[in-house]
Amino acid sequence: STREIKKILETVIEEENKRKPLTDDALAKILKDKGYPIARRTVAKYREQLDIPVARLRKKI
Repeated sequence: STREIKKILETVIEEENKRKPLTDDALAKILKDKGYPIARRTVAKYREQLDIPVARLRKKI
């Protein structure tokens, strides 16, 4: 379900390397590997709904 995918997405983003944040493409691939084949643009939509910025804005030095 959508909620389940968003929860996984949040967890993956929280655990990512902040110096090299994952792109929507990479996130889509991770979700696919976990058994949720969704498109990159869907990942982008969910990420925006969760108020999570794009990878380059999540980058911490």
